[in-house]
Amino acid sequence: MTTLDFELYGEDAMEGFGERLAKILLNVNLVNLNGNLGMGKTTLVRGLLKGLGHIGPVKSPTYTIVEPYELDQKTVFHFDLYRVGDPEELEFMGIRDYFENDSLCLVEWPEMGEGCLPMVDVNININLIRNGREVVLEAVSEKGIEALKGLDLALVS
Repeated sequence: MTTLDFELYGEDAMEGFGERLAKILLNVNLVNLNGNLGMGKTTLVRGLLKGLGHIGPVKSPTYTIVEPYELDQKTVFHFDLYRVGDPEELEFMGIRDYFENDSLCLVEWPEMGEGCLPMVDVNININLIRNGREVVLEAVSEKGIEALKGLDLALVS
């Protein structure tokens, strides 16, 4: 397992970090976004989508559960499972279909979908520190490990 740790201060820093993550996450399928309310998960997703070429607003899919983004390089699905009462609800909406193609799925509150989600490639954990956020990237799968190697090299060069 590969882990990288970053400290970010401010919304612009979180969004910019998401933009940098975009290119290295193109080859993964599932990224879990973990953190309490207000930690910046959707802000990170906004930056990631911007880095993949999305122009326009990015809203939290708290009520819709999923927001699709058809981009040139890849289809991205942004999930927010915060309001899911039972993982079985996700089965009724056909959640497994979202993971069958070569899409990138970004899942906020993945613990609410336990048992319905496939194996994660990268966990992103966001925690409060002083006046900012600690962002810990944890690669779980081989695809995730390769992706984080790409970020590590991008930061060194």
